[in-house]
Order: sequence, then C-alpha cells, then structure tokens
Amino acid sequence: MATKIQSFEQIMRGLKSKAYQPIYFLTGDEPYYIDIISNYIENNVLEESEKSFNQTILYGIDVKVDQVLENAKRFPMMSEKHVVIIKEAQNIKDVKNLNLLQTYIEKPLDSTILVLCYKYKKIDLRTAFGKKINNSGFLFKSNKIKDYKLGEWIAQYIHSKGYKISPKNSALLSNHIGNDLSRVVNEIEKTFIHLNPGDELSEDIIETNIGISKNFNDFELTAAISTKNHLKYNQIVDYFSKNQKDHPMIRSVGILYNFFIKVLIFHYTKDKSEGNLASVLQVNPYFVKDYQTGARNYNARKVLKIISLLREYDAQSKGYNNPSTSNGELLKELAFKIAH
Repeated sequence: MATKIQSFEQIMRGLKSKAYQPIYFLTGDEPYYIDIISNYIENNVLEESEKSFNQTILYGIDVKVDQVLENAKRFPMMSEKHVVIIKEAQNIKDVKNLNLLQTYIEKPLDSTILVLCYKYKKIDLRTAFGKKINNSGFLFKSNKIKDYKLGEWIAQYIHSKGYKISPKNSALLSNHIGNDLSRVVNEIEKTFIHLNPGDELSEDIIETNIGISKNFNDFELTAAISTKNHLKYNQIVDYFSKNQKDHPMIRSVGILYNFFIKVLIFHYTKDKSEGNLASVLQVNPYFVKDYQTGARNYNARKVLKIISLLREYDAQSKGYNNPSTSNGELLKELAFKIAH
C-alpha cells in the first residue's frame, strides 16, 4: 500500500481551513515543524472558553500508552472537539507499547484531535505499528534541512515575511548559525523590528542584531583564501585565533574542507556550465564563480594537499599528536600552508 504521508504545507492548509484530522503523529529529528503544527492546534482549534474542559496537554515522561488512549477516547463537553496533545511523546514511559494504539488508529474518535509530538527520533516503520501509522495518513515526518539547502531555506523564510536577503548573506547566516531551524528563525526575527516591509537584511543589520561580523566571518575567510588575498586572510585568521569561542577552529576547518572538496569536484567536472556546476556542487548558481576562482588559484594537486592538511590539523585541534599548540596558533599555521 502506498504511503499517505502529508507535507507540512498540506497539514497547515488543512488546519487553517478547519479540516481537522483525528490524529497527528508528528515525528522526526527537526523539532521546528513539529512545534509549529502542535502550537497551532493548541492555540487555534478551540475557543478560550472551551479549553479548560476540552484541551488536555500531557508530557510523555508523565504518561503511559493506556493513559493516552483513555484521554483520546473521552468525549468533549459543550464543544465539537476534544484536543489531546502529548508533548515529548518519545519519552512515554512504556513507549515500546505504542502498538496498543493500532486499534485506535483504525477507528479513531471523530470528536478527538490527538497530537503526538515524537521528537528527535524516528519510529520503526518495519513494525506492525510503524506500518499502520505510515499508511494511515496521520503521519508527518519532520526531517533536518540539508546543510547545502539551508541558505535557500533562510532566503525563502525571509522572503515569506516580506523582506529581502542576498545569497551571500543567506550563506553567511547558515554558516554561522547552523541548521537548528528554531535558532535560525529566532536570530532572524531579531532583525525584523529594525526593518520596513521590503527592506533587505544587509551585512550591517546582521552584524548589529545577530553579532556576525561583516568583515571577520567564515565566509570572508573562505573568499580571502580562495582569491589568495594574503592581507585579508591574515587579518581574519588573527581575529579568529583570538576569538576561538565565537570562531572555533573545528568550524573553520569544516567550512574550508567543504569548500576545497567542491573545488576538487569543479576540477574534475567536464561540463562546466553554470547550471551543471550548481547541480553537481549542490550550491546556489550565485556561488559557482567562487569555486571557479578557487580552481583557478589552486590546481587539483594543490587542492589534494590542502584537503590532507585540513584533515591533519583537524586531528591536531582535537588533541591528536599535539601536546601544547593552541587552536588559534594551529589555525594560523594551517592558513599559511594553504596559501603557500
């Protein structure tokens, strides 16, 4: 039987049109979408006057599966719906007994909206319960955004709020914040109170409100090394070496590693049209020129040596074969060897 898993957009359209499902089993390692769906249900399905008798919010660590069923089978009082939300459902005391929900899934109570927020874990779809929920139409899978797609996600989110951002600044945010979407959104929201509709999130706005220096960041380090701008990359490396808390070496090495891996791929890609390279490198077409510059300044043999250096210094930064050199000094050594 084909699965009936719905997308986030489909679920939200249904909720906003009051086409409620009897069960929402929200699972996955990205809590952002799970929280949006469950919070919308908590705040919008019932009127405030109905919630005291007809909305039950429980936490997995406090309940067992039979208690979930007991609440789900309760009829509403002076309301059309009874909402039952189980937060942190992955922590249900006897979570291994989720199969007890199978019978309820087959014939759920129409007047109940049961929401199970099963975060950070994925249910085993090979089990009888897994197969049942997978094919029920009640399952939503919230997956982490791939790192290479995060900049695009950030741009889409900002545009959906009526503002603008350049591909470069989207990449700057994704490199600095990482792919915790809740944190990404919280950081971005800080900037909106300083903008008018249609305004762009500039480097100055980002620096002032999020704290990412427009001159000293991972993106600028990569650009300086790629173009062999010795003065600039020395300034950035010196700044990073003195601010390891905000610019840890492990992150700088990771970003440089990803960059030079893509430069190596660029060297060995026959079709060097912008569209093909963007697809092969999994980057926004805007950034293809950066890898073209990197490939022009570093031939394939040099890139292989750089990748080897990055692995060596990554190990040293974690204490392997390095009794005393600080990460700041290691970063300076690494940058010098890459550029020479």
